Amino acid sequence: MHVWWLVAIAVVAVLTAILIFRLHAFLTLLLAGWLVGLLTLPAALQDYAANEVAKGKMTSQQADAFVQSSAADRLVHAFGETAGKVGVLIALAGVIGSLLMASGAASVIVDAMLRLTGPKRAPEAMAASSFVLGVPVFFDTVFYLMVPLAQSLRRKVGKDYVLFLLAILAGGSIAHSLVPPTPGPLQVAEIIGVDVGTMLLAGLGIGSVTSVLSLAAARTINRFVEIPLPETAATESQDAEQALGETASGRPSLVLALLPIVVPVVLIATGSTVAYLAQSSSSPTGGWVKVVDNLCDKNVALAIGCALSFLLMRYCDPKEKNKLVATSLAAAGSIILITAAGGAFGAMLRQAGIAGAVAGLAEGVPGLMILPLAFIVTVAIRTLQGSATVAMITAAGVMQGFAADGTLPFHPVYLAMAIGAGSKPVSWMTDSAFWVITRMSGMTEAQGLKVISPMSTAMGLAALLVTVSFAYFLPMAG
Repeated sequence: MHVWWLVAIAVVAVLTAILIFRLHAFLTLLLAGWLVGLLTLPAALQDYAANEVAKGKMTSQQADAFVQSSAADRLVHAFGETAGKVGVLIALAGVIGSLLMASGAASVIVDAMLRLTGPKRAPEAMAASSFVLGVPVFFDTVFYLMVPLAQSLRRKVGKDYVLFLLAILAGGSIAHSLVPPTPGPLQVAEIIGVDVGTMLLAGLGIGSVTSVLSLAAARTINRFVEIPLPETAATESQDAEQALGETASGRPSLVLALLPIVVPVVLIATGSTVAYLAQSSSSPTGGWVKVVDNLCDKNVALAIGCALSFLLMRYCDPKEKNKLVATSLAAAGSIILITAAGGAFGAMLRQAGIAGAVAGLAEGVPGLMILPLAFIVTVAIRTLQGSATVAMITAAGVMQGFAADGTLPFHPVYLAMAIGAGSKPVSWMTDSAFWVITRMSGMTEAQGLKVISPMSTAMGLAALLVTVSFAYFLPMAG
């Protein structure tokens, strides 16, 4: 019972700090982690240390030092461990995303999608482009890029403005919650104990199907809600189109635009596949496995992608070149701090005994019902405090016990996917993205509640449905 009281205190602390005191997520997660560490019973620390020794992750001397350490020491240590695991990935992804945007490579990808699908399938092109860009680029930035295009399309066809806007969500928002190296999925994979390559493959597969279903929901919402194009948007969209046409000859090729995205994805996926085959094979493996393992390491793969993205530098504004990388790293630094603080919070919950408590709870939860449970926990936190990333990190810390005991009837990656699905509903006044979308698109708050909130709910339910289906037909357990 003690550990559940700690969970309740931690969740209340997170919600109070964010909703009432408007505290930054980084400080909020550190505070929650410190409270959990401070209130953890010595017996729980001893049990945790004993388990770590049994797993070979600690020596007896390290276990004794761990039990005697203060809550602050344990929090700082866990913070450093998380930052070391995800910090390089987030920083490199931030640089790739910035160069894609500043060079016009992102626009090249969108234009290629539109040419491939044609005007009648513009929503599909919008969703596909947003999904591809949502892998290395944060969703807010993707929306900034895509909304002028949505307004241009609305001006051309004279209708379906809501559909074009929601198509962006159907692609970019889904990738934001399911596909690493976006911080939320990256940290959930770390907490749950899922290989990043496996998370990437599952996110791409489940996310793609979810985007298709979400686009169907967007078409339904579009039938019932009509939003006029803001007067200023028509002029701005026309100006943007003209500027795009004038600079098209100076933009990168499609192959060059896709390289920084495709190469890391292929390398990471290859590394995970080779590692799986090497583990399942009874025959001895040669030195080539080590070569592939080093080359396809997630940090090396993103570094290669980052190096390729610098080929785009010559297409950037000369005035912006000197500060472009510094600006992107500064923005990534804030995300790294939040993610590392979330990892420290999750570590404090693990040390308090959440894994055993949740494993005991799992005895009464039949099979696939664990996935809806993870979904509901994430939805509750997401709806109350707004941030999808914070909701995912918090829920992963609470639900990690299901994966820790190894008794899941399906691969733990599906638990991570269910948590990602739960980070979609419900986008409303507490969500910063809600305000970004309404302000950029010209919606009022009332219109946003009619459009964005139902769409976020539909995306979450669609992702859960796809995840449960995959877990049932392709459990990959044991």
